[in-house]
Amino acid sequence: MKVRNPAISRLKLSAAAPALAATLLAGCATTYGDDMDPIAAAEATADYSPEIPEGTGYFASDSTLPFLAPDFTKISEDDYVPAFEQGMAIQKAEVQAIIDNPAPPTFANTIVELEKSGRMLGRVSRVFFALTGSNTTDRLDEIQSEISPKLSAHSDSITLNPELFARVKAVYDNRAAMSMTREDAKLLEETYDSMVHAGALLTETQREQVKAINSELSTLTTEFSQTVREATVDNALIVDTAEELAGLSDSEIEAAAKLAAEKGHEGKYAIALQNTTRHPLNPALTNRDTREKLFKLSAYRADQGGENDTRLMLAKIAKLRADKAALFGEESWASYAMYDRMAKNPATAIGFMEQMVPALAATQRREAAEINAMIAAEGKNFSVQPWDWNVYAEKIKAERFAFDESLVKPYFQLEKVLEDGVFYMANKLYGLNFERRTDLPTYHPDVWTYTVFDRDGSELGLFYFDPFQRPSKRGGAWMSNFVDQSHLWGTKPVIYNVLNIPKAPEGEVQLVDFDNVETTFHEFGHALHGFFANQKYESLSGTATARDFVEYPSQVHEMWATYPEVLQNYAKHYETGETLPMEMVEKIQAAAKFNQGYDFGEVVEAALLDMKWHALTPAEAAAIDTPEKVDAFERKSLKELGLEIDLVPPRYRSSYFNHIFSSPAGYSAGYYSYLWTEMLDKDSRQWFLDNGGLTRANGDHYRKTVLSQGGTMDYFQMFQNFAGREPDVKPMLASRGLLEGEAQADSSKPDGALPPRTVGGE
Repeated sequence: MKVRNPAISRLKLSAAAPALAATLLAGCATTYGDDMDPIAAAEATADYSPEIPEGTGYFASDSTLPFLAPDFTKISEDDYVPAFEQGMAIQKAEVQAIIDNPAPPTFANTIVELEKSGRMLGRVSRVFFALTGSNTTDRLDEIQSEISPKLSAHSDSITLNPELFARVKAVYDNRAAMSMTREDAKLLEETYDSMVHAGALLTETQREQVKAINSELSTLTTEFSQTVREATVDNALIVDTAEELAGLSDSEIEAAAKLAAEKGHEGKYAIALQNTTRHPLNPALTNRDTREKLFKLSAYRADQGGENDTRLMLAKIAKLRADKAALFGEESWASYAMYDRMAKNPATAIGFMEQMVPALAATQRREAAEINAMIAAEGKNFSVQPWDWNVYAEKIKAERFAFDESLVKPYFQLEKVLEDGVFYMANKLYGLNFERRTDLPTYHPDVWTYTVFDRDGSELGLFYFDPFQRPSKRGGAWMSNFVDQSHLWGTKPVIYNVLNIPKAPEGEVQLVDFDNVETTFHEFGHALHGFFANQKYESLSGTATARDFVEYPSQVHEMWATYPEVLQNYAKHYETGETLPMEMVEKIQAAAKFNQGYDFGEVVEAALLDMKWHALTPAEAAAIDTPEKVDAFERKSLKELGLEIDLVPPRYRSSYFNHIFSSPAGYSAGYYSYLWTEMLDKDSRQWFLDNGGLTRANGDHYRKTVLSQGGTMDYFQMFQNFAGREPDVKPMLASRGLLEGEAQADSSKPDGALPPRTVGGE
């Protein structure tokens, strides 16, 4: 599995208040009729006209551009703080108006009014947090540090307001006597549950403790995210000669020279770190010393002491989360955080992952033995290390499957991948069409914009594509919305995908490797989930689903990257125009099962490490109070997994694990979601293949049963409506080559230790 930055890094407006989920996804669905709930017609509230302050500036009203898209020509950095302050003040007044309403609490005058509150705050938040992720500046970082704790306090002032909760609870307690649509009932349930989960049933003293913890978490997680970004930028590999980069292409070496010059190292060469431990250029580097330096800069980027060391931050975050969970009577943050997940509880998620460990451990040891045999056959006098593994894995693939990944890349031009691959797939499955446009302002010149047309020719929404890596962008890939679909507001989705593809030198063809091909399909899967939203309420619209469900639709769409009909439409050699031969595709698919010890292992390790951090009790977390103890806890946790950690480090080490430490909740106790949704994904791929593959009938069925449903129903039921049965883990295990397991090769027992920090140590 090609794990990406969680994935949608979405700013979500919850039923109760705008809340950050920052790290980031029509047809035949039920129609709910008029915007006004029928209950509202019977309410005697005509005389109630509360005074709500009006905002000023750009964000005070909807954009005048098509689809309400942001007009970046009219937004300055000075607009954000006043807009945030006004937006919070307006929503505070809107909430107070709900509380002060003399009419008895009803679904319309309480739940719907709460859903409708915070429009200005939502507008500024969506734009601001899009830019802090994809095109930040020092000033935006300062604003984020200033505003994040204020937003946390504002959210708490709503979700922990006892008078507001009394009205919500009155409606909730009367739900059996009310006539509601399925979506109305779901909104009521989620509004009530989210307030209870926030602390509405706690004592006043406990609520004040929760507020203090939330504020501190907001500040610390923002600091963690910004520090990791700085550590990633500052720890770029700098080398003196092009010979040290032997194995890279001419364009990659040219890009390295350009980056070094930008960093003040004229005449040298630089390779920027990625968000993951493993660097994508590592397999191509033939100089072993260079590989080792690059690996260690990556693996130890944020735990070397100094201003870019995050270890004490993350320990404090883990402690605060454990303390918060204890206030709710939960034994750990994982137990607290998983209340609304598809898996429901930590035991289910951990059991799901642990069943894979024996076969995975055996695969790691077998593959390590094969790699060491190849090293010995070359007459080399060393054993495989993490910086060697993928070099030799690629050699074994080339030898065993006659597959050379470098020969595939010339067939993947980025524009063709998107327009002739991703968009072609969307047309064949769902009947969509796309029109490139240049009349709308974007936040960076490299952003591409498209109008999306539905199967009946009507406008479905607007799509922004931001593909290239730059220093102002955090690592990874994600999807989010500038505008959410909502029948209540009559809005159509405005969606953006962000990737981190190294940009080709000016004048050269923009080629991408196959990993980025899959990423492009993956992120557009999130976009489709957003485009096909058919909900009345933003809070339940599109990708507003559980953490361990939201990656499922995006992962399914990766399958079409190698589907013969799609592949033959976009995979054209940039020089000859030749279509990628199917025998090469078959080699890609055959070779994909090799190296699962690393490819799958690094993800399982990261997911289980996440669970280890979030299974801590307050006392256990409090004991981890020095950088050295953070290292020791990570080492102990990894050792307990029984996997070859010294050879296959986790995809993210704790000190730069943005998914779980860069926002107050984020993917904490949720990184397993990538594995859980892969189970749903691989099972669904089998369904598509069994039912004819790339057909409109299949696409329409998936759209109707999954993509258009948003967060309006039980996720197991949603899957059953699609597949006709419960999900099965076997297709996933088979795709990973783990179904039957392998005999263990000789290997020393893993000690959970990474290689030493100093270069040259074995």
